[in-house]
Amino acid sequence: MRYAIIGDIHSNLEAFEMVLRDADVKGGFDKIWCLGDVVGYGPDPNECIERLCQFEHVCVAGNHDWAAIGKMDTADFNPVAAQACQWTAQQLTAENIEYLQNLPLSICQEDFTLIHGSPREPIWEYLLSLEGAQDNFSHFETTYCLVGHSHVPLIFELVDSKVVYEMFPEGAELRLGERRMIINPGGVGQPRDGDPRASYALYDTEARTVYHHRVEYDIQATQKKMTELGLPAPLILRLSVGW
Repeated sequence: MRYAIIGDIHSNLEAFEMVLRDADVKGGFDKIWCLGDVVGYGPDPNECIERLCQFEHVCVAGNHDWAAIGKMDTADFNPVAAQACQWTAQQLTAENIEYLQNLPLSICQEDFTLIHGSPREPIWEYLLSLEGAQDNFSHFETTYCLVGHSHVPLIFELVDSKVVYEMFPEGAELRLGERRMIINPGGVGQPRDGDPRASYALYDTEARTVYHHRVEYDIQATQKKMTELGLPAPLILRLSVGW
């Protein structure tokens, strides 16, 4: 089996389509594991949900997914994120609202736990530090955990009760063993590691390897849509720099 591991699509259909195309070129996949935030920020919330639903997949809830359907207050969002969330809420069809309402906070697939934020706080916690990761290993039981939310490709590994971490570089092959790991494949629709290309991973169960991939997409097409729809300028500009 081969799984496409994606997160933080954020209503960016152009980025999502190129990830799907790139994954197909790289051998294809049998199923998608989606780490939440299908919507928010970008111009195509309904189209991204509907495209995802064309594939066999599982998906967990992200904070933007919840905020778009009123399950989370946007008071803790920054102003431009809150504005985009309110716009998204006005666009969603009844069918897609129901889809988002039914997303679970976590899912176990094989030896992986899938969560948006962190095992300790599935919706809101960003895992970017050794200290945060150290505390979170006791909050899931599987060997591996897949997270999104930070939009940064990272690997946290538990070695002799202490956590080490590294960036998950493009083209890297991560061989899975007995050591426990928390893995972030990066963001599809709004990368935040200084690389504007869409980020995702492919997991091959037979080889026991996870590969990290980056793919260029038509950023200007997404930005043009966002401009025409009146979405906040900072969200438009950040796509060009991946931050």
